[in-house]
Amino acid sequence: MYRKILLCYDGTEEGRNALRQGADIALAMQAEAHLLAICRSSLDAAVPEGVNPALFRCDDERAQGILEEGVRWLRDRGLAAHGQLVYGDALEHIPRVAAELGADLVVVGHRPRGRLARWWTDSGEETLLDRTRCSILAAVSPTA
Repeated sequence: MYRKILLCYDGTEEGRNALRQGADIALAMQAEAHLLAICRSSLDAAVPEGVNPALFRCDDERAQGILEEGVRWLRDRGLAAHGQLVYGDALEHIPRVAAELGADLVVVGHRPRGRLARWWTDSGEETLLDRTRCSILAAVSPTA
C-alpha cells in the first residue's frame, strides 16, 4: 500500500515516537523511508547583534546531530534510510518534501495541547492536512 514514507523528526519525544511508528510501517510495507529532520533555527530568536558565526555553527551541529541520530536509528532496524535537514517552518517544508519525493504517507508526531493553547492558535490558516496530498499518520504517544 505505501511505497514511500516520509518520517518527520525533530528530536523531541513526540518525534521519536513518530520515528518508531513510521519505521514499523516502513518495515511491514517494505517501503522506502525518508527522514526529514526539521529544526527551528535558534537564529530566529537571536537579536541581530547576537548573531555570529559561532551561534550558527552550534545550531547547525545540533540539527545535524538530530538528523544523524534518526537515520542511524532507522538503519539499525534494517531500513535503507535517507535523510534531509531543513530549517524553519514544518508546515512549509513537509508538504514540499512529500511532493518532491512522491511520498504516499507522511508520519508526524503529535503533541497534545490544552484547551487554552488550542483556543489561541485556532485560525483560518491552512493545516498540514490542507497542504499535503497524501495520507498522514499523526503518531500519538501511548502516555498521551
